[in-house]
Amino acid sequence: MSAPFEERSGVVPCATPWGCWYQTLEEVFIEVQVPPGTRAKDVRCRLQSQRLALSVQGQDLLQGKLFDSTIADEGTWTLEDRKLIRIILTKTNRDAGNCWASLLENEYAADPWVQDQMQRKLTLERFQKENPGFDFSGAEISGNYSKGGPDFSSLEN
Repeated sequence: MSAPFEERSGVVPCATPWGCWYQTLEEVFIEVQVPPGTRAKDVRCRLQSQRLALSVQGQDLLQGKLFDSTIADEGTWTLEDRKLIRIILTKTNRDAGNCWASLLENEYAADPWVQDQMQRKLTLERFQKENPGFDFSGAEISGNYSKGGPDFSSLEN
């Protein structure tokens, strides 16, 4: 089990007109398709704790208030193969109950099915973190897993 949880279990992407976004317990990943041949000097990306702004060749692609706060100093972006911008934001609130419903406030919301799948994934990731000797990457859950699922921390050992 040396690979990260999301690599073993896959991700739940939320499709957007410009690409997609997805999340783990700790991070939000944004993948933006850009014209082939785009160079880093054509990209302007401003990452703040509660705001995001991305433009390519002077055209605004993403701009607005994030769904929740992030750690601005830990945010990064990369240009891959001169056709994809990947932005990684580190969540301030990193518990399974903090499943972002949208990337920006009132924009790029996950549809209800995708939101449900995202919440399931974060709950399983939480279980994995709490029980490192087990592999939850292929597990299925049902029942009440909203807000991070049941809390077993009060149970005696």
